[in-house]
Amino acid sequence: MVAVAGLSIEVGVVGTCRALAFPRATYYRATSMTECPAEPSPRPSPARALSPDERVAVLEALNSERFCDVAPAAVQATLLDEDRYLCSTRTMYRILADEGQVRERRNQLRHPAYAKPELLALRPNEVWSWDITKLK
Repeated sequence: MVAVAGLSIEVGVVGTCRALAFPRATYYRATSMTECPAEPSPRPSPARALSPDERVAVLEALNSERFCDVAPAAVQATLLDEDRYLCSTRTMYRILADEGQVRERRNQLRHPAYAKPELLALRPNEVWSWDITKLK
């Protein structure tokens, strides 16, 4: 490995590995593990991304009294009928996901977990059930 590293400066990695019959993948794998990975640079914002003010306007529209129980696709369709375009449906879902609001938007009842009845037979003909697998 040291010979490949020393000779690769003058000849190059491909020629050195070929001359020494050393696998290039092994050399690159070993050198990548010894080097400290650099901190990734922050991803630049796309030029066509919504500004923070536009994101707030979309979120206000989605959370308004008028659209509080409506899916983002229906919100966009309604706004397009009014000649008002805020963003795409997928962008609406992304904004809602960033705010932790991607869920069922209609008010629905949450049923509590009921305790399952436990049948205990101490003697014959005391408990009748169509399914005997749950009887103790």
